[in-house]
Amino acid sequence: MKKIGYTTGVFDLFHIGHLNVLKRAKLECDYLIVGVTSDELCLSAKNKKPIIPFSERMEIVEHIKFVDEVVPQVNYDKMEAWNNLKFDRMFVGDDWKGTEKWNQIEQDFAKVGVEIVYFPYTSHTSSTKLREVLEKIK
Repeated sequence: MKKIGYTTGVFDLFHIGHLNVLKRAKLECDYLIVGVTSDELCLSAKNKKPIIPFSERMEIVEHIKFVDEVVPQVNYDKMEAWNNLKFDRMFVGDDWKGTEKWNQIEQDFAKVGVEIVYFPYTSHTSSTKLREVLEKIK
């Protein structure tokens, strides 16, 4: 049976950390769906607008060979995403592991047979660090 995987991200200032997550996720499933966070959701959640516009971030992720399908992420409701996409595995950075929110999501997903796979967070490269460098050279 085909294993469907799902992961999400802003994917602003696309870098090697993003590529590694997508590559690793694809090794753990047969079909990888990626949710790209909308500008509005990013603004409301992180209080900052991505540097790269949403449509361009969607297009970049669509052209990664490890990605089979790209969908907009317009809210953080993971059960709603599962209801729409019916994935078997969700891939998340291990910086979320053990948090109250993700413990609850794990419990909810266990009821519908979804496994959460945590990947090590790549701290040496991040969009936040790239953004800080860009701010300094303005």
